[in-house]
Amino acid sequence: MNALIFTPSGIYCPAGDFYIDPWRAVPRALITHGHADHARLGMEAYLATDIAGPVIRYRLGNIALEEICYGETRQIGGAKVSFHPAGHVLGSAQIRVEVMGEVWVVSGDYKIIDDGLSTPFETVRCHHFITESTFGLPVFHWPNQNDVSHQINDWWSHCAKNNKTAFLGCYSLGKAQRLLTMLDPSIGPILTHTAIDNTNQVIREQGIKLPKTFIANASVDPKNFSGAIVLAPPSAIGSNWSRRYGAQETALASGWMTLRGVRRRHATDRGFVISDHADWPGLLEAIKNTGAENVYVTHGYSNIFAQHLSNLGWNAKVLQTEFGTEIEKETS
Repeated sequence: MNALIFTPSGIYCPAGDFYIDPWRAVPRALITHGHADHARLGMEAYLATDIAGPVIRYRLGNIALEEICYGETRQIGGAKVSFHPAGHVLGSAQIRVEVMGEVWVVSGDYKIIDDGLSTPFETVRCHHFITESTFGLPVFHWPNQNDVSHQINDWWSHCAKNNKTAFLGCYSLGKAQRLLTMLDPSIGPILTHTAIDNTNQVIREQGIKLPKTFIANASVDPKNFSGAIVLAPPSAIGSNWSRRYGAQETALASGWMTLRGVRRRHATDRGFVISDHADWPGLLEAIKNTGAENVYVTHGYSNIFAQHLSNLGWNAKVLQTEFGTEIEKETS
């Protein structure tokens, strides 16, 4: 019997009677991280890392959530379970499941570069590896993070010198906090949309340091924040809320900014290529280092990526899930 099987409700472990990131209501769910397509309402009990726990509680409310530290082993029924850093966002984890010597790893979402904020990705050896493929095309190669930081700060500085507010679209959990660590506060004040500020508050209460920011709510007078940059969900850019700030330039920070068509579709002035997912070489490196014999490919360019893995000699199959892609998250 396989340690993990694939069901209409999600990835299921019969030996432990639990699911991993299920998309239907189940009795027990192990959660890789707090993004909405992986941590959903309706489960009777949840297990996640102690770092991800506060944000998951904030997002889902009063749930029965138990926390676990990275590397800690739990015996759940007939399964040994442990959570290991995925490097995706704060508290994100790969989940290792061992049953009678057979080892599976569910990656969740991951990236293998160290962003300086999330706990860096850890290779976990296994027989079976379930991988995302959000950016599973050869065109996706991420530039150096320091170079992107310089690009963003140069753009912001140019906006400030021309009396324009810089609006930078980013997802409220993960990307926003990472961008905050990349900004140069000497350029001007940093404002955050309420959705981002609320998430920042939860993270700060955990003792994680983030740069000083001001909340960009309806009571804020934009005239008091000359030369500011505003971090906001992409859906808020161009809204009545953002138009209060007068002259402005807009940008999106996403791996999808690699593709010209996506940049044009969002009609922003700039696009900065930075992602909390692995790029093409990152995916291949991560999979190779696991030593897995069998690879199951989920959301993203799953068919193309699985075929490439098969051509390289892996036993690769596509796994249909209801996890989202970064473009869905970034535009939500």
